[in-house]
Amino acid sequence: MAIVGTILFSLAGCATPTTPASTSSVAESASPSATAPVSAPVTPTTPTFDRTLLSLDDPNSLWVISNKRRPLNPVDFAPSDLSIPVGVPNEFTQPLREAAARAVEAMYTDAVAQGVNFGIISAYRDYGTQVSLYNRYVARDGQEAADTYSARPGHSEHQTGLAVDFDDGGACYLNACFESTVAGQWLAANAANYGFVLRYPNGQDTITGFTYEPWHFRYVGVGAAQAMRDAGTLTLEQFFGLHPAPGYL
Repeated sequence: MAIVGTILFSLAGCATPTTPASTSSVAESASPSATAPVSAPVTPTTPTFDRTLLSLDDPNSLWVISNKRRPLNPVDFAPSDLSIPVGVPNEFTQPLREAAARAVEAMYTDAVAQGVNFGIISAYRDYGTQVSLYNRYVARDGQEAADTYSARPGHSEHQTGLAVDFDDGGACYLNACFESTVAGQWLAANAANYGFVLRYPNGQDTITGFTYEPWHFRYVGVGAAQAMRDAGTLTLEQFFGLHPAPGYL
């Protein structure tokens, strides 16, 4: 309308009178749609998350995948940057890798501010500890049963220093009913914002190799955790395009 108004004003000041018909013609020719096609707005595209950025094999990588098909290499790997999360209840005073420890602190602080409380049951466990724990479960329940809920030494996520088990101090300690607690629901909804994913989701044992553990979270960093959540992908195996690992090779 500004272009049309300007042209009409200019013509009105000319010596030659303008008839209504010619005015209409001028306005029509000055219309943007008459002079050039209007391009459709360009919709910005969201960059695809780079799933090759970090190694899935190097045990020092924040994305290392340890499962029944993928033992850690070396099998007795121990992280060099372990740190105790400060200010977070920690049943056995176990550390995590530096990045994961700081993320747990931030997550815990925000949860408490919202009236949600939880603490750490288990974090980093070294190879020797996993040997003792796994052997105890085998002696109690048999190997077949133990393999559904406890990783064999060298295959444990806890050995990476990036996995953490949480509890709220209630009756659902290491139990599937933790999912229905206030803490369990808050963690499921918010953990990705701090770089954690629920590692062993319900009904995914044919992929992960382990039964549902709503208390077990794995640190992969905010970018990867949010990309996995936004994609609606349930397991790290699927997210990174790895083979399912229902059983040991």
